[in-house]
Amino acid sequence: MPRVKGATNAIKRRRNILSRVKGFRFGRKNKEKLANEAIAHAGRNAFRDRRTKKRTFRRLWTTKINATLNEKGLSYSKFIGSLKKNNVEIDRKILAEIAENEPAVFDKIVEEVK
Repeated sequence: MPRVKGATNAIKRRRNILSRVKGFRFGRKNKEKLANEAIAHAGRNAFRDRRTKKRTFRRLWTTKINATLNEKGLSYSKFIGSLKKNNVEIDRKILAEIAENEPAVFDKIVEEVK
């Protein structure tokens, strides 16, 4: 059986790994072993933080809505509760955007819910 050298595959694998760590600092950008570890950690953090981002944005929307409601003398929890009671199905993302950019429309929503 002839001897098979792994040169082309190894070069392709190495090139792929090192292209994924472009811009990393120190040895992680040009040493294969360190680059592999960096890719693994970066992937794990990216996976985790895609979920964390959803939480962070929901907190931001809640804060924006609450700040606007406090000016009108309402609390966030009572407002959301009355939204559900009146079957108004607007999610927090849209409510926060309306509260920030179109206060007149938000006032109408608040009056409808009261």
